[in-house]
Amino acid sequence: MTSALAGRLTEEGHRLEVRVYFEDTDFSGVVYHARYLHFLERGRSDFLRLKGIGHRELMSGAFGAPMAFAVRRMELDFLRPARIDDVLTVTTTTRQLGGARILLDQRISRGEELLIEAKVKVAVISPEGKPMRMPPRVLEVLAPAGAE
Repeated sequence: MTSALAGRLTEEGHRLEVRVYFEDTDFSGVVYHARYLHFLERGRSDFLRLKGIGHRELMSGAFGAPMAFAVRRMELDFLRPARIDDVLTVTTTTRQLGGARILLDQRISRGEELLIEAKVKVAVISPEGKPMRMPPRVLEVLAPAGAE
């Protein structure tokens, strides 16, 4: 079942389990800092996928005009290292939606131990890379938990 690969939606947002492999680490078995970006991207992509907003559907115009999401800004706090064979949890929550942007909070943890905190600003763009407004249907699907 491929949906199990995409993690799961929660009341707050999304959770995805990822294992640290040899390819994710440096010579000492510690996760190389840039690999966390891969884990965070998987979390965001699977969050959208489970919400019914796949990248293919966005680009095909299934929600109105063809569009895509692009990371505009990211702020990362590296709190503790992950190591080879660790199982990490990537959580993604929508903090705020605007007409042409989404603000997401992401965290990577090992059990109860917080390793990474990220604040991500995602822009809505046309296939040509120009900013555009988010279709109402997408806004509705991505509204933060508890938003009216």
